[in-house]
Amino acid sequence: MNAEKIRRDFPIFKRRINGRPLVFLDSASTSQKPVQVLDAMEDFYRNSNSNVHRPVYKISEEATEMYESAREKVARFVGARDHHVIFTNNCTEAINLVARGWAQRNVKRGESIVSSVMEHHSNIVPWQSLKGATLRFADVGDSGLLGDLPMDKKTRLVSLTHVSNVLGTVNDVKKIAKEAHENGALFMMDGAQSVPHMKVDVGKIGCDFLAFSGHKMLGPTGIGALVVRKDVADDMDPLLFGSGMIREVTLKGTTFADAPMKFETGTPNISGAVGLSAAIDYLEKVGMRNIERHGRSLTEIAMRSLGGMDKMKIYGPRKNRSDVLSFSLGDAHSHDVATILDDRGIAVRSGHHCAQPLMRRFGVGSMTRASFYLYNTVDEVRQLAEGLGESARVLKV
Repeated sequence: MNAEKIRRDFPIFKRRINGRPLVFLDSASTSQKPVQVLDAMEDFYRNSNSNVHRPVYKISEEATEMYESAREKVARFVGARDHHVIFTNNCTEAINLVARGWAQRNVKRGESIVSSVMEHHSNIVPWQSLKGATLRFADVGDSGLLGDLPMDKKTRLVSLTHVSNVLGTVNDVKKIAKEAHENGALFMMDGAQSVPHMKVDVGKIGCDFLAFSGHKMLGPTGIGALVVRKDVADDMDPLLFGSGMIREVTLKGTTFADAPMKFETGTPNISGAVGLSAAIDYLEKVGMRNIERHGRSLTEIAMRSLGGMDKMKIYGPRKNRSDVLSFSLGDAHSHDVATILDDRGIAVRSGHHCAQPLMRRFGVGSMTRASFYLYNTVDEVRQLAEGLGESARVLKV
């Protein structure tokens, strides 16, 4: 895979920060966008801008076709043969839809929902908001691997991340889905960090719910999806109510449309769906296997480069991990490290990464995180290592 050639499709890499080329190492937070995505969205607004589903005039029919074609493309991309694709604003909203639409209706007092200490806040807070359900959390070992799941026959839902946004841990989700089903529970998979970086097939994994965001996979912000097994969708309530998700409204009551329309009220993010569709085209052209291999290769190079630094601590598994690398540099605060790197045009993440329980598990308040994607190069890993060397000197680590 030629990352240098791929970079030419991304206008932002023409930017210079403090006189230096931008080195963007925060794709776990949000990815950059290629011209193919930007052009597709602009073309929609210039030539087919209209609302979907209701009007019968030409450009509305075009907009509807684009929107529904995007849904079909998402379904194919994640192997959703027996699942509905529900468009959401992001992964967070998708998880909230499961919490409010399914769990609130189906998890009774005394029954449990199982998650883990490594989760993003978006996969913890929605479950805490439910009344009556018992929450149980699997621990994380010192190596960053997931511990045993505390589930039993009273467990109704297991909700876990496929890939940790901090540790880079790749969980055995197929095994987790099997174990959940053997206990009579459903499995909700947070795919925010996996769908953009590796081939995900919900049918082969066996998950009942999959949530992910478009902006982490070259698409625009404000578009994501909940992929839900069709028979499970029949047992869910909508999260929002209004127009577009109805079959008939009278002054005495309302009947809802079938899924997935039942869960999409109001004017949807049509241009976002168009952009997401173009992003999937781009990813498929490069090849998800190639993207996964490239990211893991850069991570291995980075671990070798950084691992020899004095007082450098890298978190997470040493092998079989994704392209996320979180670390501490002595007792230096992650914000100070990130600020010095930013002076060199290197963008990394600092802070608790929306994973405060995980920070407490490792006894730190924050970490610095570099995350790689298809447009990153070996030379950028070298620049990261040099920048961290300077950080250590400046901060007297």
